[in-house]
This record gives sequence, structure tokens and C-alpha cells, in this order.
Amino acid sequence: MHHAALAGYRILDLTEGIAGPYCTKLMAGFGAEVIKIERPGQGDPTRRLGPFFHDDPHPEKSGLFLYLNTGKKGITLSLASAAGQRLLLDLVRQADAVIESFPPGELQERGLAYPALAEVNPRLVMTSITPFGQTGPYRDYRASEIILGALSGLLYITGEPDRAPLKTGGAINQYAAGQTAYVATLAALVHQTVAGEGQYVDVAMVEANVDNLENWVMGPYQGKKMLRLGKRHQAGYPSEVYPCKDGYVAVNASPADWSALAELMEEPRLNDPRYADRATRSQYRDEIDALMQPWLAAHTKVEIYHAAQARRLAFGYVATTEDVVRAPQLAARDFFVTVDHPATGEVRYPGLPFRLSETPGEVRRAPLLGEHNPEIYGQLLQLPHETLARLRNQGVI
Repeated sequence: MHHAALAGYRILDLTEGIAGPYCTKLMAGFGAEVIKIERPGQGDPTRRLGPFFHDDPHPEKSGLFLYLNTGKKGITLSLASAAGQRLLLDLVRQADAVIESFPPGELQERGLAYPALAEVNPRLVMTSITPFGQTGPYRDYRASEIILGALSGLLYITGEPDRAPLKTGGAINQYAAGQTAYVATLAALVHQTVAGEGQYVDVAMVEANVDNLENWVMGPYQGKKMLRLGKRHQAGYPSEVYPCKDGYVAVNASPADWSALAELMEEPRLNDPRYADRATRSQYRDEIDALMQPWLAAHTKVEIYHAAQARRLAFGYVATTEDVVRAPQLAARDFFVTVDHPATGEVRYPGLPFRLSETPGEVRRAPLLGEHNPEIYGQLLQLPHETLARLRNQGVI
């Protein structure tokens, strides 16, 4: 069996929501021992968010929680109590990294900020994931997915230019922040291995998303006013979405592809010399659209996709979620995996987002609330059964 890439690392997961749990999900997927710490009796708030398996609103059946916490061990611990704080420090002594998403200053109030943790474990890496980071005038402000998109500029560039900005689908801002935290933590762990010392990693979710806006952010520094383009693309025309017989397709044609597009659509009028230059082609947008639409309307999105790709045209169809889970390409690469969970039985999950040839990852089920309390407290910290019973009765674990 292959040796997991992150085997031997022990990570304490003090995160909730999406960004932090996604970061630690990736670490668990590649072999790190991730210990997810949840509040006794309540757990991570995502346990109460749908969609739920078979529409049963049970804390062990939240699709979001199950997806974000694959491969982790789960314990319960109250950091509001002195006993709980001492237990956390005992765990920190044996950990390589702590990932947390508390509001800035909250762990400091409990005596659990990085300096206190580094005092008991100088090699510790601690990553904090917050909306705006640990410094700056907005550090104590709150944010949700739509707020992150708004303040990073993503909403401003999404939507039609003559209408209000639009929120993107899903929770792309939070997942991007989780990926950033994952990479940043791995970089700090490499330094830990090489230099033998820990460090503090400050991840601001807004910054992680501004970093993804490339030339949209660079434009103002060059005196350019950046505007929403809607379904169009700043690289030129046509590079946008069109309706077809059963949905939508994304059409892209570079100058070298133009004759191939005319051939594909069986429309010789598209070879008009006025349309040859992509830089000026947009001047004839209405004419070209009118020539393309009849052919697009007569064909399905999959027919268009394969016919265009056969001519080396970079077309794609707008996949529904049903299309995605049935995609032949994903099936050929075994992207979706079956995971068995005590509360749901076998369910298909998305796999890990990249492949390692020598140390492949693995998707294993999420933990039940407090499932690994006996293992972590009893075996790792070697607490006797009587102590565990007392801590449980006191609401510490």
C-alpha cells in the first residue's frame, strides 16, 4: 500500500463553517491525522444545515458536514471551561498544527492564542482563517459568502453590465479560502520539518479571493476601468454562452479557429473577411450571432460539444449538476467515490481535487459527534475512564 503524503502529521481542527473544514478535509484526505474538535452536544453548526440525506434533518446526515469532514477523527471539547482549555493544551503538545476559525481575539481571551500554544509546543504551526485577517480596520467585522464576494470584487464583475451585480453559485469564496489555508499550512509544515520551528499563519478570506481576480484587480493600476461583461469574455468575441436545443453551450473561437467554426456550423457566410480579425470582430456581433443561432438551436449541447472538439474548437456545454455526476470524463477517472457511513449507508462523494502518483489520497467517512473521544482522550492522553466520565458529566467533553 502506498504511504500517504501527510502520514505522521497530527492536526487539531478547531474550525467551523466551510473554509476551515475544507482545508483540514484535504489534509485528512492525504493522510494526516486530523482531530476535529466540536462543542459537546452541539457540534459544528454545519451539522444542522442541509441538504440532508433522505431529507431527514439529523445532525449526522447533513450532506455539507459529511462532505467537509471526510477522513477526520471527531472529539468533543468545551473551550469555555478551564478544564477544557487544559485538555486542549495537552493535545497541542502532541500536535504538528492547529487550524482555527474563531473571531480575532477570542482565543486570546481564553489564553489559547498562538504565543500560549507555542509556549507548550515551539514547533507548532497555527493557522487562523477569518474573513479579514487578524489586523486592519475590518478585522472584527463579520462576513458570509455573499459579503466575501462583495468585498473581494467578485460580485462586481459577475452579471450583465447594465444590471445589478450577481452572487456566484455555491460557496466559491469560502472554498477558495480553504484551499489557500491548505497551501499556506503545508508551506509552514515544510519549514517546520526543515528548520524545526513553528510559526503563525494568518489567512484572510477576502484576500484569498482578491488574489483570484488576476487582471480585474491589476486593471485599475494601469488606469483601466474594469466593467462586468456578463456572459461575454474580455479576451474577445465570440467567447460566451449561447442557448441551444436543450440548454446552453460555451462558444470560444480564436482567430485560427474561425474557418473551422464556419465549417462546423455549415455556414459559409461566417467566412466573411470582416469577421477574420478577432480584435474587431465584436463590431459585427449581432450579424454573427444571427448566423450562428440557427445551427446552435438545431443541435443539443452534447452534440455541439463533441462536434466542435472534433475540430479542435474549445467549446463546452453548460453542465447541470445532474450532468456533472454522470460525466463520462469524471467516471473514467473514478472521481466520485462511494463512502459508507453509519447514519446514511453508502453514498457517492466527490473525490479529492488532485492526484499524486506515489502517495494517492483517500476519502473516508466523516466522524460521528464525539466518536473518537475514547481513543483520543483515553489512548493518546491516557486519561482513566473515571476522569472521562467526570469530564463528560461536567459538559467538558
